[in-house]
Parts: sequence; structure tokens; C-alpha cells
Amino acid sequence: MKASRVKYDYGDCHVCGERLQEKRIDQEFWIKGKLLVIEKVPAGVCPQCGERVVKAEIGGYLASLLGKSNGLRKVRHMTVPVLRFAKQIA
Repeated sequence: MKASRVKYDYGDCHVCGERLQEKRIDQEFWIKGKLLVIEKVPAGVCPQCGERVVKAEIGGYLASLLGKSNGLRKVRHMTVPVLRFAKQIA
């Protein structure tokens, strides 16, 4: 029988006060002008405003991954369209 995983209590959103829900997210980082995406990061996500937080140990792990990102095995590459905001602002 598989042990049930106890979910982490992320508490309430510091932006709007709604209860955070545990989800897996894709976290984006810009490093030296290049976009790096880490998939399936456990995080607390606000269903009201979309604010996202990670536990301290997850943040530390992400920092260690980013510190050695050149040596990581890339899972896949993706193409991202880039648009330019061209409206004149008065």
C-alpha cells in the first residue's frame, strides 16, 4: 500500500489573503539574457490573484540548479514567440 503524501500548508496569500493551493508549476528564470524554465516545481498558488510561493528548501534547490545550469541535462527546447509593444503612449 502506497503511503499518502502530506501536503505542505502554504498558508494564505500575502497579496490578497486567499488560501494558497499546492500545485506543480513551470518556473521561469532569465539568466544573462536567456530564458530557463524548470518544470513541475512544487509551489503554493493563489486561486484568486495567481501569486506563487515556494518553500525555502525548494528555493534553495532551485538556486543550486541555477548555479550549475550549464551542466544540467536539458529535457527539451521550446520556441517562444516574441512580440513588440508598438502603441504610442502620450
